[in-house]
Amino acid sequence: MASYKVEQLPSPLSVLGEGPHWDVERQSLYYNDIYGGSIHRYDYAENKTYNATVDGFPVISFIVPVKGNERHFIIGTDRKVTLVDWDGRSEKATFVRTVGEVEPDLLDNRFNDAKVDSRGRFYGGTMRLEAKGDIFEMRLGTFYRYDAKRKEFVTLKQKIGVSNGLCWNDQENLFYYIDSCDLDVKEYRVDENGDLSDERVVIDFRVNGEKPSFVPDGMTIDANGSLYVATFGGSTVYKVNSKTGKVELEIKLPCEQVTSAAFGGPNLDILYVTTAAKEFKTPQPAPAGALFAVTGLGVKGTPMYPVDLD
Repeated sequence: MASYKVEQLPSPLSVLGEGPHWDVERQSLYYNDIYGGSIHRYDYAENKTYNATVDGFPVISFIVPVKGNERHFIIGTDRKVTLVDWDGRSEKATFVRTVGEVEPDLLDNRFNDAKVDSRGRFYGGTMRLEAKGDIFEMRLGTFYRYDAKRKEFVTLKQKIGVSNGLCWNDQENLFYYIDSCDLDVKEYRVDENGDLSDERVVIDFRVNGEKPSFVPDGMTIDANGSLYVATFGGSTVYKVNSKTGKVELEIKLPCEQVTSAAFGGPNLDILYVTTAAKEFKTPQPAPAGALFAVTGLGVKGTPMYPVDLD
């Protein structure tokens, strides 16, 4: 069994840290603080985190680099995908344009987790705002992919509680997805268009039908096909065998609200983990909200990709 090490990295304590994206070219981890309204770049070589805000956007759900322009990123703002310009160092990023919008009539919804597949296609989903009530009460979210040629969102799944945890196994054309309110991880087959079929539950976190003390949140995958599931309220990232659904390793973090994970570093063998300091509950003590690096896992991740808006 791998003996791992958890290290807190120099970074601000996020209200709700999320969305880690490793950029291979820049050897940097991009991530966001949803309710801190900020975007971040952890520079591996400098061991330093740069932070920025975007005027007019107090809530930022995700950040993904844009193919072909090293200053451009898409971020999630309410129910919109927004293009911004950032040099990765300045304390301000600037609005460029709105790429697209979903659910204009559902004012209590927002985008949550979003990622991009190996062909540059955007996938992301919505949820009802946490301030509007128990996340298990209503399923008003929808999961989409964005068709850049037609400039339109394609609906993949409806009646989502909290859209989360996206990752792909490209070798087998498989996609893994978490609706936090389902308390499980699901697998889908991906066709040429990027649409999903053949739903299968990989792991259900309920114990004898009872809710666990956490909800599954963000997720990533290693080159062997194992999944790494962050647990909000569980202080743990679970390594899960995607074929058998067995938990192979419990990676313990020194804070309760673990939000997401992504492999990075020069060899793609460092697991970066985001966390939250508070989420409509009592503020959590430090180091809650910090960015962490987990080493010694003995595996490598798979590359992450910029979004292709053309």
